[in-house]
Amino acid sequence: MQLSALPVLPQTSGVYIFRKRGTPIYIGKANNLQSRVTQHFKAGGKSGKFTALADELDFIVTRGEIEALVLEANLIKQHRPHYNVLLKDDKHYPFLKLTNEPFPMLVVTRRVLKDGASYYGPYPDASAVRRVKNLIDTMFNLRKNSGLPMQRKPRPCLNYHMGRCLAPCIGAADPDAYAATVEDVRALLEGRAAGVMARLKETMTQAAQAQDFEQAARLRDRYRAVEKLFGTEQHAFVSEETDLDFLGVAQAGEYAMVQLFRMRGGRVLGRDKRFLTGAEESSAAEVLAAFVQDYYTQATHIPPLILLPAAFEDTALWGRFLSEKAGRKVSMRTPQRGDKVDLLEMASRNAAQGLESELAVLERRGDHPGLDALREVLALPERPWRIEAYDNSNLFGTHIVSGMVVLEGGRARRGEYRRFKVRGLDHPDDYAAMHQTLYRRFTGSLSDKLPLPDLLLIDGGRGQVSAAVQALKEAGVQIPVVGLAKREERLILPGPYGAQWWLEGGTEVGTNREVLLPQTHPALRVLIYARDEVHHYAVSYNRKLRGEGMLRSVFDDLPGIGPKRRDALLEHYTSLEALQEAPVSDIARVPGMSLRAAEAVKAFLTQRSA
Repeated sequence: MQLSALPVLPQTSGVYIFRKRGTPIYIGKANNLQSRVTQHFKAGGKSGKFTALADELDFIVTRGEIEALVLEANLIKQHRPHYNVLLKDDKHYPFLKLTNEPFPMLVVTRRVLKDGASYYGPYPDASAVRRVKNLIDTMFNLRKNSGLPMQRKPRPCLNYHMGRCLAPCIGAADPDAYAATVEDVRALLEGRAAGVMARLKETMTQAAQAQDFEQAARLRDRYRAVEKLFGTEQHAFVSEETDLDFLGVAQAGEYAMVQLFRMRGGRVLGRDKRFLTGAEESSAAEVLAAFVQDYYTQATHIPPLILLPAAFEDTALWGRFLSEKAGRKVSMRTPQRGDKVDLLEMASRNAAQGLESELAVLERRGDHPGLDALREVLALPERPWRIEAYDNSNLFGTHIVSGMVVLEGGRARRGEYRRFKVRGLDHPDDYAAMHQTLYRRFTGSLSDKLPLPDLLLIDGGRGQVSAAVQALKEAGVQIPVVGLAKREERLILPGPYGAQWWLEGGTEVGTNREVLLPQTHPALRVLIYARDEVHHYAVSYNRKLRGEGMLRSVFDDLPGIGPKRRDALLEHYTSLEALQEAPVSDIARVPGMSLRAAEAVKAFLTQRSA
């Protein structure tokens, strides 16, 4: 794109978008759109690359710099343009949510809603947030199993009998005692441990003086757990500011690592780290700006001071935005001397070590060539690190199921495979089954539990792909989609909603395009592996359900075997063949069975197979 081809730009604040064939490749913001965009054509490096590739410039005028700042952050997260510095694992990060109810519950979520609840995070990954939640669940007796919103129960669960729940679901909880527990949890999640420990110690002493030694022991254990988590000794670096965040950054080629440490009450209480890519021509300040943009637009608790190892262009503007968000003064500084410099050096050492570890992991994984090939073939903004593949399976319209498999870095993540029973269908309909499965995946409980994929693979042709794209549209998510039709292993590329890209050279068919790659192409090999994996997974589930159905129908006709014995047998034997081969003595050991019943089962099966 030439400077002369630019549209007439206003001298006001706003966001500008460089596009190639309609796809955003770089997004920026400016206090003066005309001046800022013109600078890109005068500079070299990264600006020279995307200005040369772009064939269109779009812009959005805003009412001020802060509005432009927020809009830029939202557009980058939505479109993930190739020439912006991006978090390599930029997903919906998990939060802890304290629900807005008379008796709140602590849950893990990936969505921050305006529902009056209190949110804490974001946490770096699901394992980190669940460790914190499990610790809170152990220390504090909030309700855990009574649903959202809370449901009345006829009797309490095991947590109540273990002293880990006050059981408001049966009306056993004192509202004041429950509110005090909620306040302690809230204080800990906000990093205010000193007051919690003081209250626990005082209550423990009162319980001991009243000779309620069981309660005193429980409070003692809770006090020790909080003490172990937050510590009583001061860390090596203590700032005069009691609450602050301090950041460190390290770079190596196209990769970068930013680590953020949270100090509350003079103690370091937690750390967050993010791995970034696309940083080969970016300064440390630009990498920090990308991290600040992603992290602090989501952060629910912002301290009054944030220490940066390098100031970036919009440091002051971010300070103003965060002050408005927090409702008080928030400063972003780059200290030059004193203990704050020591804090930044500590964070930078950790960032360098963390980056080294991440690069070692990439090296061990072999940097799968098929992912780079997929990125090139499908014109994706980045390598599709996480791929989810889907397939349906049924037998003459019975036991209609779908399977989902996950590949990360080209390798199977079997712990995240999922199976779906398709509801409400009594005849074969691959399109309806695919639509239902995708809609449930991205609107149900899995939408909170699993991160968004970088690419969806659909085992099927144009109809299945169109059904998947429609489901994504109804679910309100935009993820690149590709279908793989068994006929000649053709790639089916949907229109711009399912994936905001078009591939040159493809054969247009309606709103889809078909592409035929050589059988040895690394991109096709990745897709075939994922397709075969999900096909086998879905078929295996269908066979399992059919086997259980056959067993169930056989035992429905067996005299002397009621529902309890039938279900017990189904738990131990997954096929008729396994049950037929089992000796009578083994069948008799199944819970609920007797020797006489086992002999009757054996006689029935022998007669049936004769």
